[in-house]
Amino acid sequence: LYCYLNSNDGRAEFLKPSAGSAQIVVNLRDLNNLTVPLPPIGEQYAIAEALSDADDFVGSLEALIAKKRAIKQGAMQVLLLNQRRLEGFSDAWTDRTLGDLFVFKNGLNKEKSAFGVGTPIINYMDVFSSPHIKAYRVKGQVTLSHAERENFSVRKGDVFFTRTSETVEEIGLATVLLDEIEDAVFSGFVLRARPTRMYLDGLFIGYALRSERVRRQIIATASYTTRALTNGRLLSAVTLALPPLSEQVAFGETLSDMDFEIGELEA
Repeated sequence: LYCYLNSNDGRAEFLKPSAGSAQIVVNLRDLNNLTVPLPPIGEQYAIAEALSDADDFVGSLEALIAKKRAIKQGAMQVLLLNQRRLEGFSDAWTDRTLGDLFVFKNGLNKEKSAFGVGTPIINYMDVFSSPHIKAYRVKGQVTLSHAERENFSVRKGDVFFTRTSETVEEIGLATVLLDEIEDAVFSGFVLRARPTRMYLDGLFIGYALRSERVRRQIIATASYTTRALTNGRLLSAVTLALPPLSEQVAFGETLSDMDFEIGELEA
């Protein structure tokens, strides 16, 4: 009975009496008239047991996913704070400011009518949702001139930061573009940080820029009016601990493998 009343069919039947009224109200008369399809009691038991087993399985998967995420988060913090090294690596890390590593640029602003068709555009949610961007995830499009495409171009290895937010927790979140996207540009709600040197691994940088150490600096340097704001000048002062390139690659692959496993469990 519980499973049926909470199913799509059960909910639809349950809400029938209030259809067309200004407010959804269920009373005893409506409940007394509610129709419930009942198989024989043995089949009721079998259906309930099957659905209960499915609920238990989903619950165990959710618990496992939460555990895997916690393990990954713990590994990120320990490794990024250089409290523990990956096996086979011992060379010293160096602290670099983001101003040493990147050149910052503001994004494109266009009227609403320009969006929906044309050139691929990296938007706020593309940056916000993940430390890395793959080409297939970029769905936005905007109509631009050739000069605008040149001026606001993106390329593999570019880093993007959320520029403005209503909350400090969402300011300056970073992502790295891992693919080439022909003619793509980036939105005015984000900042592009283009690497000045070629010894940065995209997977590593995406994780490192979302580490607790870096996030604390970005939040502390943000400005506040009606919204939280950051810019290239403020981000340039943020420091990042940088291992040699070979260790960056190993680090990125390790965390990427963890993300893949979590994604498989979620799927």
